Amino acid sequence: MTWGISLGDSTIRVLIVDDFEPWRGFVRSTLQKKPQLQVIGEASDGLQAVEKAQSLQPDLILLDIGLPGLSGIEAARRIREQAPKALILFLSTLNSLDVLEVALSLGRCGYVLKSNAVGELLPAVDALLEGRWFVSAGLADNEPRASLNGIREDAGRRHQVQFYSGDAAFVDSFVISVEAALRNGKIIVVIASDSHHSEIQERLKTDGVNVEMAAEQKFYVPLSLADSFSVFDVSHEAMTGDSYGAVEAIRAAAEKGVGVTVG
Repeated sequence: MTWGISLGDSTIRVLIVDDFEPWRGFVRSTLQKKPQLQVIGEASDGLQAVEKAQSLQPDLILLDIGLPGLSGIEAARRIREQAPKALILFLSTLNSLDVLEVALSLGRCGYVLKSNAVGELLPAVDALLEGRWFVSAGLADNEPRASLNGIREDAGRRHQVQFYSGDAAFVDSFVISVEAALRNGKIIVVIASDSHHSEIQERLKTDGVNVEMAAEQKFYVPLSLADSFSVFDVSHEAMTGDSYGAVEAIRAAAEKGVGVTVG
């Protein structure tokens, strides 16, 4: 075992991070089934998570990804600097392979889909404490891998439809997906309203993403709803302005073998 924590008779100090209080309550009650797991703090946004990780130095952090203020991915990256020995179990509604790759690349981590948490939360905690990877069954086998290429091979090609409770949830989800795609070296085409584009870009900047450079290099291609219609009409006459640039970026990516995500 290269990482993990021996339970023995010791107490495992846990920090719970989620912006939805009823979910934090569910996690607390689930952890109470194992007396050695002691919840020492809670946080409701990414910045609070970083601050509490630094001050409390927990052994285990249960971390939502779609957090306000600072995404769970960026929070985890900063936590790695402040509490490098902490184990991190991501709890998320996002079943994106791009997000999974970025999350697990941070090391000493696991990933559980919230829809699977009733049956997987405690097994995931046990796996991390024993120094083993854990990834929800809906995303990959629960076995450690030297790389994540196998996850992509097993998953095949898929198209997902997601529904959001409001604008904040929509923006949070897009920010995480865009950030993950860019960090994986993929081109991402984002179709949204002007107001949503502004919110997404501001959040990306908060997470340390150089939005201007990504756009200039055609890795980040924001399209308005009107422009998006001509992207999917590949005749030259139909493509103008940003839509033409998006198609050219996609074609260049295909020639280079670079992945493309459309969100």
